[in-house]
Amino acid sequence: MARSDPLWLAAPSRFAGLRKAHARLALALLALLVAACFAALAIGDPPALGASSGGDRNRTDLGVYEDIVAGVRGGGNYYEVAADALRAGGYPLRPFLTMRQPALAAAEASMPPWLPGMLLVALALFTGMAWMLRLTEAMPRLAPRLIAALLLAGSMLAFFQPGLAAFHEIWAGLLVALSLALRRPGRWIEAAAIGLAAMLIRETAALYVLVMAVFAWREGARREAMGWGAALLLFAAVLGVHAWAVAGVTGPNDPASPGWLGLQGPGLFVKGIALSTALQLVPLWAAAPLVGLALFGWASWNDPLAARALALFAGYALALALFARLDTFYWALMASPVILAGLAFVPDGLRDLARQSLDRRRVTVTRIAQ
Repeated sequence: MARSDPLWLAAPSRFAGLRKAHARLALALLALLVAACFAALAIGDPPALGASSGGDRNRTDLGVYEDIVAGVRGGGNYYEVAADALRAGGYPLRPFLTMRQPALAAAEASMPPWLPGMLLVALALFTGMAWMLRLTEAMPRLAPRLIAALLLAGSMLAFFQPGLAAFHEIWAGLLVALSLALRRPGRWIEAAAIGLAAMLIRETAALYVLVMAVFAWREGARREAMGWGAALLLFAAVLGVHAWAVAGVTGPNDPASPGWLGLQGPGLFVKGIALSTALQLVPLWAAAPLVGLALFGWASWNDPLAARALALFAGYALALALFARLDTFYWALMASPVILAGLAFVPDGLRDLARQSLDRRRVTVTRIAQ
């Protein structure tokens, strides 16, 4: 049966060749995905990221990080300054992962106070342009490109805020998105280097590097897989040094973390994405299904880049569902820089699924045997 031309895309969606039974199963799974997103309505309101306008600024994570940067800029040792700031704010110091690695604070402390915010905006712009180059390859017409650009801008809303420059997930999330956009077959060294930089800012970026290593190995790109693996090994070595340094400024009387087995379910990921993007401008009952449709859109784009992006989003969704607490909802920033751009692929994906699920193949009799 002949297929009609794609609506927005340069090529048919991933679902264009499905059999009727498989298409109907995919529609049922899509309905379950969207329904699961409404679990976000049962998630409470998390604490604010930004520093409070008055009182003790150390009562927010961002306030702590800003104070650490200021202390290092004033000549203090990072680990001593960080330990004092965490204690003053009532934050746990054990295990060592409760204290961020020093890379971001040391870098920002070496700059004038106004420069990190400008660099953050510049990185966000560069990342957005890199992704638009990839998205326009899939969208030959102007209108879909404009819509994709608007969706991408809405997805990166938090990353254009200079006041969040001391927040580690902001930088690490952008670097992960940039690395993914720059990676192409046979060209992965820059992407792996940027992925390593993301891990040295925030440990949770290791999930992205692991995903990229697995994809490279499955595709037979052994050298690339070993490159991503080398980045993970180097990160592990740096993390070991970090653990040793934290042990030197903490003791058994310091408070311990309540743990990372939050078991909040998929609703925390959905709410985290809503709070990190332009979806915060609409009610959560309207934002929640859009997150599910965005994931469906990435599944619709028949491209290796989309497969990697979808695996990345699924990995962070699982991490938030199982391990994040309500006050660590901002882990979703690692996945949010481009996630809403998936909505641009939804029209082709839905149209192809609907057509295949209703497929009525006609049988034409060309000759009657005598």
